Amino acid sequence: MIKFNINQDISQAETMPANFYTDENVFSQTKEKIFSSSWQLVECGAGVFSEDEAYPFMLLPGFMNEPLVLINNNDNQLKCMSNVCTHRGNILIEQPGKSKSIVCAYHGRKFNNSGRFVSMPEFEEVQNFPRACDHLHQVKLQSWNQFHFVGLNCNHDLKSFFTQLEMRLGFMNVSQFRYAPELNREYLVHANWALYCDNYLEGFHVPFVHQGLNKVLDYKNYTTEIFDNFNLQIGIADNDADCFHFPESHIDKGKKIAAYYYWLFPNTMFNFYPWGLSVNIVKPLSVNKCKVSFITYVYDETQMQTGAGANLDKVEREDEAVVEAVQRGMQSRFYNTGRYSPTREKGVHHFHSLIAKSF
Repeated sequence: MIKFNINQDISQAETMPANFYTDENVFSQTKEKIFSSSWQLVECGAGVFSEDEAYPFMLLPGFMNEPLVLINNNDNQLKCMSNVCTHRGNILIEQPGKSKSIVCAYHGRKFNNSGRFVSMPEFEEVQNFPRACDHLHQVKLQSWNQFHFVGLNCNHDLKSFFTQLEMRLGFMNVSQFRYAPELNREYLVHANWALYCDNYLEGFHVPFVHQGLNKVLDYKNYTTEIFDNFNLQIGIADNDADCFHFPESHIDKGKKIAAYYYWLFPNTMFNFYPWGLSVNIVKPLSVNKCKVSFITYVYDETQMQTGAGANLDKVEREDEAVVEAVQRGMQSRFYNTGRYSPTREKGVHHFHSLIAKSF
């Protein structure tokens, strides 16, 4: 069995060993040990569904490849369920649209839009039928505003994550953000998915890698807050013009905050700027390749080219270059583990601790 150990005392801890980022067997095991037991954000655009509306999707295509469907059923409840017929495994719903009932196009098995078996031709003589497994498998679903998370085998909820988001960003009325698909981007990164997350989870590299971003952030006051299954990095602005304008009752009133960088284990980032939100999802493809989706929601278009939220494509390209270099470095026979900066790498240490716990 593969096991990893991260000392909970960051001043004594060593980082994840190189083989976590290079070993095919380790990568394969992350599918069940990490991703099947975590919450994953559904990429469903504006995220608002009318009654009987169905949205089929593949969970982490190229990696998990799990066919699922979101349906706002007859009771006006949003549900997530398997999109695979319980007879012979056919995909049930191929395209988004209205769905008062679900009928398999292969042999005619019918379900209601809550996933319950209704009927099946030529099955009158089948004994002990239908069974519980003949209904569509229900997948855990939790939502915050227009954002929907599914969990295949999660044993924790997202209440604390949603509470934290609401406490800090509720004043912006996030539910009214405009989904802006014209600003969405996808990046293919030749590095392990976890290396990309490692880089995201610390501002330590900002003065060395992001010269432009460093000019608008107050690096010495950059902070990280740790929670159970997520963490928050707070970027402080160098001037008053490029920061949030908080109501009097806000927890951070009086602080010049340029960005809130929320990370949800293992691969989802919510980056809030005065102009709105950039959601990043890191999608594993192979042991040394991942895809990163940038999904954009706009609050105030007039601020899009100011502060820490400007030039996101340039910042991303700079991140890619250094992460890909680290992936090459992980192949070295002379490197195994490193040490953490207790002041600058709390987020990375937290991430590695959660990985070790998963294994």
